[in-house]
Amino acid sequence: MDTHTLGALLLVGTLSGCAGSLGTPAAYLAYREAPLVAKVDLDMSKQHVLEIGGPPSSEMQRTVRPGSCHDYTLTQDGRPQAYHVSFDAAGRVDGKGFTTCTQMEDNARARARARVPYGGGGGY
Repeated sequence: MDTHTLGALLLVGTLSGCAGSLGTPAAYLAYREAPLVAKVDLDMSKQHVLEIGGPPSSEMQRTVRPGSCHDYTLTQDGRPQAYHVSFDAAGRVDGKGFTTCTQMEDNARARARARVPYGGGGGY
């Protein structure tokens, strides 16, 4: 495999990994001034997030790692955009992005499966 093809594959892989949690660059550019996007930082308390963004449209308990997640819907020019803020077991922000909590959990589950080496005895 030549170096250009390898470089392109690495770039696509890196960007697709980021897209799962943060969303598209266009979404970030469109909503970067929204209080939840601009003001919520890692390790912030859940109470502080609620003060900034108000009540979420939904909340769920996470299953891949202990904690919870808030779903919000950002709106600009009549267009809705999903956004989540996730919290660790201590109620501190440990992630945020332009996906729903369910999508964030699905991505985390897929990453966890990808990290687990194949341990089957099938001889493949």
